[in-house]
Amino acid sequence: MRIILVLVLAAGAMQAQDPKRGMIDKMDAGAAHYGDISRKIWEFAEMGYKENKSAALLKSELKAAGFTIQENVGGIPTAFTATYGQGKPVIGIMGEFDALPGLSQDTTPERKPVAEGAPGHGCGHNLLGAASLFAAVTIKDWMAANKQQGTLRFYGTPAEEGGGGKLYMQRAGVFNDVDTVISWHPSDNNGASLRSSLAMISAKFKFYGKPSHAATAPEAGRSALDALMLTGQAIEFLREHVPDFTRIHYVITNGGAAPNIVPDYSEMFLYARHPSMPVLDKIWDRILNCAKAGALATDTRVEVELIDSSYNTLPNDSLAKLVDANMRMVGGVTYTQDEQKFAEAIRKTLPDRSRAIGSQEKIEPPVEGQQGTASTDAGDISWLYPMAQVSAATFVPGVPGHTWQAAACAGSTIGRKGMVVAAKSMALTMLDLFTNPQAVADAKASFEMRRAGIEYRSRVPADHKPPLDYRDKK
Repeated sequence: MRIILVLVLAAGAMQAQDPKRGMIDKMDAGAAHYGDISRKIWEFAEMGYKENKSAALLKSELKAAGFTIQENVGGIPTAFTATYGQGKPVIGIMGEFDALPGLSQDTTPERKPVAEGAPGHGCGHNLLGAASLFAAVTIKDWMAANKQQGTLRFYGTPAEEGGGGKLYMQRAGVFNDVDTVISWHPSDNNGASLRSSLAMISAKFKFYGKPSHAATAPEAGRSALDALMLTGQAIEFLREHVPDFTRIHYVITNGGAAPNIVPDYSEMFLYARHPSMPVLDKIWDRILNCAKAGALATDTRVEVELIDSSYNTLPNDSLAKLVDANMRMVGGVTYTQDEQKFAEAIRKTLPDRSRAIGSQEKIEPPVEGQQGTASTDAGDISWLYPMAQVSAATFVPGVPGHTWQAAACAGSTIGRKGMVVAAKSMALTMLDLFTNPQAVADAKASFEMRRAGIEYRSRVPADHKPPLDYRDKK
């Protein structure tokens, strides 16, 4: 009995000496609750700027935990902040919660929409917001218990998927006093990132023509659809003559009303991306010329409605090193037998199986010089404030984002396990930032070093309003 008591006391003493280990154990005990929250947001599956239930759920959790909520940030109904504490340092953590159109999917390893054509969390943002919530509440409780000086702020950031919510929140001033910001994203691997993303500009190209009977009086019409198709064809020719790593993709969101009516309106929603924003500017000018040519050739008119522009992310060496050390303490994701079967079945649906099952158990080291192939509105934040980038294996190895496979993983126990890895890693990193002023100073020094001599200028005009209806179709 005496030996057991000594062991218990020793374990308690070790935990007191190692607050990180104690924090990890506490998060293990509370993980199921936040897993349930992620599942609810997965079921809501709300698209950008329409995430009313998802934002309300996160706000209710934060308010119950003792945070002060600021709503309607930047005139966006689903944008909010939640703040605890006062004074310096001010440490922020960002949480997203928007879904993607058309990616409704059950938690099965074969294609099975929950509702045909409905949105789904094919990028795992249900996990993203929930993990950031989990980390924020954990750190708030630790701050309260230890009377820790400083300010903790959760940023509820809507419409990451092409709506640019973070830029408008930043312009509203809610980031002005922040010292460092923590960001993360679901992935098929674990690690701190030194990669940069792709800069992006997106717009809706709206063509206006003249309607007529397509059979009896085609000569009287001017086809807006012809203008759109010529624009698309010009862009296809352009692809051969753009710099490496350029990405251009579009969908036709309106092609006309009926085949026997010459379309007087058509619309293309287009994204263009490149690792460098100044290089992308030149590509964008050529895309605009393609649209002008399409309109000129068909005697129609084109209007360009800018939707979004995001900078490539600016890595932070100091924060990447800090996150890496904490992730190695946390460890990766281990599958149960059932999860292993699910993973193996999902992999059979993938064209690329080069990343092996088992890699999700490892922590990948931050590698300098790797180029990411996605875009995010967190990029703009990273050019204004020191920002950490974290990835966690919420998807089966090899599963890409924006797929039904990713949506299936995001609603499953596999997704929730990766979410907990992210939450723990971010919480431990925030603990370091609150308790070690040098860690904050190093993050700022890394930020200044990376940004030195490079101009940041958003391509979204200062008077541009949030595109709250960008997912709507005319």
